[in-house]
Amino acid sequence: MAKQPMLKFVQIERDMPEKRAADARKEDFHEIYAEYAAVKAAEQASRCSQCGVPYCQTHCPLHNNIPDWLRLTATGRLQEAYETSQATNTFPEICGRICPQDRLCEGNCVIEQSGHGTVTIGAVEKYITDTAWDMGWVKPASPVAERSESVGIIGAGPGGLAAADMLRQAGVQVTVYDRYDRAGGLLMYGIPGFKLEKEVVERRNRLLADGGVRFELNCDVDAAKFAELRAAHDAVIIATGVYKSRDLSMPGSGLGGIEKAIDYLAASNRKSFGDEVADFDNGRLNAEGKRVVVIGGGDTAMDCVRTAIRQGAVSVKCFYRRDRANMPGSQRETQNAEEEGVVFEWLSAPKGFTGDDKVAGVMVQKMRLGQPDASGRQSPEVIEGADYVEEADLVIKALGFEPEDLPTLFGQPDLPVTRWGTVKAAFRTGATEMEGIYAVGDIVRGASLVVWAIRDGRDCAEAILEGFGAKTAMAAE
Repeated sequence: MAKQPMLKFVQIERDMPEKRAADARKEDFHEIYAEYAAVKAAEQASRCSQCGVPYCQTHCPLHNNIPDWLRLTATGRLQEAYETSQATNTFPEICGRICPQDRLCEGNCVIEQSGHGTVTIGAVEKYITDTAWDMGWVKPASPVAERSESVGIIGAGPGGLAAADMLRQAGVQVTVYDRYDRAGGLLMYGIPGFKLEKEVVERRNRLLADGGVRFELNCDVDAAKFAELRAAHDAVIIATGVYKSRDLSMPGSGLGGIEKAIDYLAASNRKSFGDEVADFDNGRLNAEGKRVVVIGGGDTAMDCVRTAIRQGAVSVKCFYRRDRANMPGSQRETQNAEEEGVVFEWLSAPKGFTGDDKVAGVMVQKMRLGQPDASGRQSPEVIEGADYVEEADLVIKALGFEPEDLPTLFGQPDLPVTRWGTVKAAFRTGATEMEGIYAVGDIVRGASLVVWAIRDGRDCAEAILEGFGAKTAMAAE
C-alpha cells in the first residue's frame, strides 16, 4: 500500500520560510523572507488535508487549484505544480509574495480552523514559480496561429497585464499604453522592494514583450489619444487603476512636509532603480533623520512606515482611527512593521497640523468605537478632552485612492461612471455601455487587491475572445 503523502498536519507543524532578523532587514529594501528548500516546501505542502470542499480555493479570487498543486509539490512533481498554478493565475510568484493570504486562502484553511496552523500556501506558491523560472519552465506566449484582431490596453498594472497575457496567448495583437516609463503600475512604483523585488516584475514584463505584447510607455492618454486607440483597435480595455489620493481638509493641511503616500513610495522605488529624484535628493520625500507620522491603517500605510524605517527615520508612528482588530491592512505586515520599530497609535485620528511654513506636529484626537455604521463596522467617536500634539517633521497621508475623472480626461462624456467615479462595467466581462470599450481592476472596483485585478483582466480577456469568436462565426456565414 502506497504511503499517504498528505494530511501530515498532525505530525508536522506550520513553518514559514526563515525571516531575516528585524535589525538586519531594516537596513535594506530586499525581501525579508528566504526561499523554501525543496525538502521544506514538500514537507509544508504535505500538511494539506485535501479536504472535500477546499475553502482555500473558494476564498481565492482566482479560485486557484491550491490542493492540487500542494499535492504535486509534496510528491516532487514541481513542473506539474507550476503548470497547475499558472493555469488560473497569470502572476503566481507575485501573488505568493504580496497577497494577504491571512485574509484569503490561508485565513480560510480548514486545518487552521481546527487549531493546527494553516498550510503556508503563499510561500509554497512563491517557491513553485521561482523554481519554474530557475528551471526554464516559464515560456513566453507562442500562439498556435496569429489573429487579425487587436486590443489596446490603457494601463500596465496587474489587471492590464493579465488581460494582455491571455489575449496574446490566443494570438490577438496587443498593445499596452502606460503613462509611466516602466510597466507594472503599483507593482513597480507603489509596492516597496522588501515585499516585491522589482526584478520579479521586470522579468514578467520581458516575458510579455518576448511573447509579442507591444508596450508604449511614457504615453499619456488624453481625448485625442483615446479616439486614436478606438480607431486603431477592435477593443480597448481601461485598466488605469486609481491613483488620485484621498486628502485631508483640516487646519494646517497645506503645510510643507505633509505628503501623499503614492508620491513618497514612488520616489523611494525610483531611487532603487538609480533614477534621479529631485524631491528625494532635496530631502522632501526622504525620511532620513525625521520624526515620521503616517496616517492610515491599510496596506499602503504599512508600506510607508516600513519604508521610513529603512530610510533612517528617527521615529515612525502610525495613527489609525479604529483599533487593531478593525484595521484593513494585513496583520502579517503590521507584525513585521512592529518588529522593525514602528509604533502604532490605535484609536487616534488627526484633527489638524501645527507649524508655520512646515509641519511641526499633528493635533491628535483620541477615539473610541461606537455603534456599527451602514457597513457593519463600529464607527469611531471622539473622546472629548483627550487631544494632544504629536511632534512630526514628515507626515504621510495613506488614506486610500480615488479614480480620476476619466470621462473628462479621455474626452468621453458617454463613458458611464458610478457616483464614486469608478467606471460602470458588466460583472465578469468588464464590458461598458460603449461599444468595444471594457474596464477592469481598481478603476471598476475602487482600490482593491492585486489578485482581484488579475481576476478581472483574465475574465475580460476571455469575454473579448468569445466576442471575437462570435464575430468570426457570423462573418463565415
